[in-house]
Amino acid sequence: MCGIIAYIGLGEAQPIILKGLKKLAYRGYDSAGLAILQENGHVAMHREVGKLEALEAIANNQPLAGSVGIGHTRWATHGSPSVKNAHPHTGSNSQVALAHNGILENYLVLKDELRALGIEFQSETDTEVIVQLIEYYIAEGASFETAVRRTLSRLEGSNAIVALSKTDPEKIIGARLGYAGGITLGIGKGEMYISSDIPAIMDYTDLVAYLDNGQVATITAEGYSVSSLAGDEIVVHTERVPWEASTAAKGKFRHYMLKEIHEQPQAVINTISNRVDFERGEISIPDINMNSQSAASINRIYIVACGSSYYAGLVGKYLIENIARIPVEVVYGSEFRYSDPIIDSRTAVLAITQSGETADTLAAFELAANRGATLWSIVNVLGSQAMRMADGHITMQAGPEIGVATTKAFVASLVDLYLLACLLGKLRGNLSRKSQRQYIRDLLFLPSLIGQVINDSKTYSEIADLFFHFENFLFIGRGINYPIALEGALKLKEISYIHAEGYPAGEMKHGPISLIDNDLPILAIATKDLYYDKMISQMEQARSRGGTIIALASEGDTVILNLADYILTVPITPPYLSPIINIIPLQFLAYFIASKRNCDIDQPRNLAKSVTVE
Repeated sequence: MCGIIAYIGLGEAQPIILKGLKKLAYRGYDSAGLAILQENGHVAMHREVGKLEALEAIANNQPLAGSVGIGHTRWATHGSPSVKNAHPHTGSNSQVALAHNGILENYLVLKDELRALGIEFQSETDTEVIVQLIEYYIAEGASFETAVRRTLSRLEGSNAIVALSKTDPEKIIGARLGYAGGITLGIGKGEMYISSDIPAIMDYTDLVAYLDNGQVATITAEGYSVSSLAGDEIVVHTERVPWEASTAAKGKFRHYMLKEIHEQPQAVINTISNRVDFERGEISIPDINMNSQSAASINRIYIVACGSSYYAGLVGKYLIENIARIPVEVVYGSEFRYSDPIIDSRTAVLAITQSGETADTLAAFELAANRGATLWSIVNVLGSQAMRMADGHITMQAGPEIGVATTKAFVASLVDLYLLACLLGKLRGNLSRKSQRQYIRDLLFLPSLIGQVINDSKTYSEIADLFFHFENFLFIGRGINYPIALEGALKLKEISYIHAEGYPAGEMKHGPISLIDNDLPILAIATKDLYYDKMISQMEQARSRGGTIIALASEGDTVILNLADYILTVPITPPYLSPIINIIPLQFLAYFIASKRNCDIDQPRNLAKSVTVE
């Protein structure tokens, strides 16, 4: 979960950068580095793989003097963890140093263009493309700021950057494109800061401003300016951050849940990081400890989980069975032990648990271990029991999740399941090379698709205004999105205390259709997929019986306009990734309804974040 920190002022930058990086270490990283603009105009850097102590040791042994600097903690996305791939990066002329958070979707096109111009690359990262392009424009005669703007205008995807240049030594530029990687400005006296998150700068200032999508900040020791990509000035709101860390961590958001919904593009980037090689079209999950032989030996998978993780498991069943062609059964952790499951050495049991400490899931795990099964876990908390017990694991990389109602950890677990399905399919020979490359390419655009959905939050609030007083709700879906109907209903009941039920749409006529009247809103997940025509038919049945329908539909769908009373739209998404996109409007809807009902959103009554007792 990459972290960015920058400082410009009268003090020494290196100790401030190192301290800020320590405050960002909770986000997770595999390498770190810093760049200091020295008085002689030289851009000096230290970069190290591993823990921050390694970077700190070399920096203390060879201190870099200077009052302008940037730092970075990196989770690898493009290129393995190594010194050459660690940030910050410089271009061929060593004029600009840049740190980057995000995934550059069109980096291959830009890289080929720069190579054709004779520019040689020193790393395997997409980040180097950005800094090389900035230096190229500077070499053509552009100023530092102009070169950055021209470069930003060519980038595709969700990205955040911070850069310094010896051609303009009294400035640092930060920018945010899309919805991955926050950029916070820290406003001091005779000094300025840029950071991914507030904790990194809290020791120095409590006055902050936040960059939104498409905004560029230029900071100097005396102050800052914010503008659009086109250069138009923007006035940003500043605020005083309470010093209490628990409050400050929310940033500009009223609740942790809302903050964590907005962090989902970044959570996806982190989950993909160091596992997907977009250039080669490969997936690697070393911690799962699996090869072709062990993958081929598995003839059945149990997924055990509770709550939202159980619904993620239902999506995982669909993915693994369709992509890897292995039979999967999804069982509640609380029921698994009492069902006398059929398990042997050719069975894999996969536990999905955000905390890694859910008592029912751990008990199921223990039973499976005693019967000789291969144990896998998907967890968010490093070092948790479920991780330690497993033969192999996948970490969600969602970062700390404070809100009791899971959002970003749920989405991260869906991405993990997608990666696992693709890896199993490849190792077992059931996934063609062409399909594998396409599935991996689809991931490249996922953070941006999530960002588009997040940008439409005003619509969700308006729908919530109309429905927050209802006491019952019905969510329907089919196929891979039936579990999303279940999760959407759970989100609503968890935090708004409205009775909500998720149901397979095809089963409506087998009983639930008798409930339909004006007092039962129906949310239908009817995006363009294999089940679209069936969903249209079920919506027509509900409408003919007086039901009020809220449709979750794909952009540009005109048919649904005549069937639904209200519409939430999402971008067209590859079918296997659609659950990740489709859950986000349902998270927002639950949040805004709960907010209008004045519910305790982050700590709903009777619920705990981690259920560590049976």
